[in-house]
Amino acid sequence: MKFGVIGTNWITEAFIEAAQEVDEFQLTAVYSRTKEKAEEFAGKYGVGKTFTDLETMAISSEIDAVYIASPNAFHAEQAILFLKNKKHVLCEKPVASNAKEALKMVEVAKENNVLLMEALKSTLLPNFRVVEENLHKLGKIRRYFASYCQYSSRYDAYKEGTVLNAFNPRFSNGSIMDIGVYCIYPLVVLFGKPESVRATGVLLESGVDGEGSIVLKYKGMDAVVMYSKITNSNLPAEIQGEDGNLVIDKIHTPEKVEIFYRNGEKEDLTQPQRDKTMFYEAEEFIRLALAGKTESETNSFENSITTMEIIDEVRKQIGVMFPSDGLE
Repeated sequence: MKFGVIGTNWITEAFIEAAQEVDEFQLTAVYSRTKEKAEEFAGKYGVGKTFTDLETMAISSEIDAVYIASPNAFHAEQAILFLKNKKHVLCEKPVASNAKEALKMVEVAKENNVLLMEALKSTLLPNFRVVEENLHKLGKIRRYFASYCQYSSRYDAYKEGTVLNAFNPRFSNGSIMDIGVYCIYPLVVLFGKPESVRATGVLLESGVDGEGSIVLKYKGMDAVVMYSKITNSNLPAEIQGEDGNLVIDKIHTPEKVEIFYRNGEKEDLTQPQRDKTMFYEAEEFIRLALAGKTESETNSFENSITTMEIIDEVRKQIGVMFPSDGLE
């Protein structure tokens, strides 16, 4: 499968290096706003075709699919362009700036009968799959807890007066978008749409959130989520049932999974997993595309839209607004 990439940052490099371990993956084109950067990046991977114009790239026969790793604010517009040109789209998380954009992306994907998938790696990892398969052992589930707090190196620049992309609402960024999504998406995959969402957080002067906490209500259980780009935390994630509690070392990249039963017994569910964890999203995407599928069962349209709806509500309660929120 011939891939083009949009974005020449570290996440694109990580994706390419992982995807190259999938037999059917072939990198054939690179886009950047400047010819020099596109050629420099392409040169690392021996790719001869570069683009500085997205519309030209979208109609090119050089690619079957595109991986989008541009700033969040550009995801919807770029994805829609490629979907309309019958290209499969793997789009970095969060899939859009808001649920309205995500719904439009799904609509266009369906109209053109092509694959659209959010590149949320954690829910496709073997050590997340094993969580899904063993939930029943916990008895009646009463609570989901997830924490992802990672102090951003860009926050030091922010405190000194330089607002980089990570803290700029113009790019639909901030803590809930960059970090919180890793806590919310697995919750949605496991338990679906909540009955209610209550959020609080720290609103920075730039207009994005630095950190936040969310309580989500489900029938018979609740979920507690904490996320931050201005503090660190080493807390694991946990799913609590009446018969035991399941502990996940890192919700963003699960590597160790254990159940602690109420009777004192412990079960290690940890699965072997590749170091290049983006392999699994690339493998899933390519498998689906080659099979003629237009949607992932795990990173599904419904799960992506529900996640965006939750994030929209969290932003509304905290007071985070993006320019794209007002666009029709």
